[in-house]
Amino acid sequence: MISTSVHVEHVRIPGQQDIAGQVFPLVLRCTTISPAWDAIDAWIGTHRDELSQQASEYGAILFRDFPLTTPEDFDAFIAAFEFENFPYEESLSNAVRVNKTPRVFTANEAPADVKIFLHHEMAQTPIYPSKLMFFCEQPAEIGGATPLCRSDLLWEKLAEKYPEFAANCREKGLKYSNVMPPENDPASGMGRSWKSTLRAETKSDAERRLGNIGYSWEWEDGDCLRATTPVLPAVYRLPDGRETFFNQLIAAHQGWKDLRNDPSRSITFGDGTFLDDEAVRYAAQIGDELSYPVPWQRGDVALIDNFVTMHGRQVFTGTRKVLASLIK
Repeated sequence: MISTSVHVEHVRIPGQQDIAGQVFPLVLRCTTISPAWDAIDAWIGTHRDELSQQASEYGAILFRDFPLTTPEDFDAFIAAFEFENFPYEESLSNAVRVNKTPRVFTANEAPADVKIFLHHEMAQTPIYPSKLMFFCEQPAEIGGATPLCRSDLLWEKLAEKYPEFAANCREKGLKYSNVMPPENDPASGMGRSWKSTLRAETKSDAERRLGNIGYSWEWEDGDCLRATTPVLPAVYRLPDGRETFFNQLIAAHQGWKDLRNDPSRSITFGDGTFLDDEAVRYAAQIGDELSYPVPWQRGDVALIDNFVTMHGRQVFTGTRKVLASLIK
């Protein structure tokens, strides 16, 4: 029998963190057996403002045991929130992704042995989402968890131990540089082509787009394009006054490595000076220590506030299907 109402309760799961009297992430479990979709849609509609606020307050919400199995189910779940869609093709993301619906796409096409380090989504670009959602269509056989890290806590610890580095982050900002191939390279975690990234068919089209958004650039062998951002923030102040380590510093410094990219050339302070490697390594260490690796179960959905919480991807074996959606 299909239920026409939905009951959802707060639950604890192994390893869930306690931060200043709050859990991280917040976990909401649907305890209704075979609820009708209309009932789920109505429940989200009733609570959408509260859920959006909780995502910002707690950093992330994990929805468990809702009856979602397909990309289309995930799309409908997102639509119920009435969030404004941030299409992948309009982003400057450097990840290769494949759309399943207009608002749902693969999280990253990088091979299973490529670790994706902690980052705020698209914080290495001038255009980034406010929230993002993940959906586990199929968990990996081994590994493949999505680490989540409260960036406000990481920033507190980093600023306390390396105050000069923190001051430079706050005052100077960051500049990122990466080399894009002419065609997508799914073997890299940052293999999106300049044609896809910039929605450009020709080099002149690419240069025009880069100029419009304040980038500098140079062409390299094989029609590869090195693009360097304008100065971008390294720290974000939340409406409640908290500061977060809002950037892709850890990912760029440790993970932007492939046949075209060298991490040592990927990031500087906004004035062109180099980062303190010791402070960056400490930030990465603290990020790992603070992270909660989401133990994906089939059908799970995570709603993440992109200004509060970093995420990454652990290596894995077997088939892993985690889909994503961005929210303006």
